[in-house]
Amino acid sequence: MLSEILIAVFLVIGGVFALIGSYGLLRLKDPVQRLHAPTKGSTMGVGAVLIASVLWRFFLGDGLSWHEVVVTIFIFITAPLTALYLARAHLHRTLRRQGLPKPANGRLWAGEDLGLEEGN
Repeated sequence: MLSEILIAVFLVIGGVFALIGSYGLLRLKDPVQRLHAPTKGSTMGVGAVLIASVLWRFFLGDGLSWHEVVVTIFIFITAPLTALYLARAHLHRTLRRQGLPKPANGRLWAGEDLGLEEGN
């Protein structure tokens, strides 16, 4: 009975995170904000559901399901990195060199020393 309650709690937590992430994707204004909500929601939501699945298999007596553990670790590592790279791509597309502050100590921004121009 206690194991079923624990599994149900993880399933509800996963569903709540997925619901909040989906709501944030629809309601937030900025693309970076819209990226943040579903990334965290999917990471925590899918992670909680996978933990519930691992617990279910463990309490059934089948032992620890290493496939689900590995998938959980993979999602916890890759989803934030994907969001980081998507946010960086958004910044590189929207920011221009004129909007950046001057570098410290008379240094150049990356690409200036190579003779790259604004449109490249």
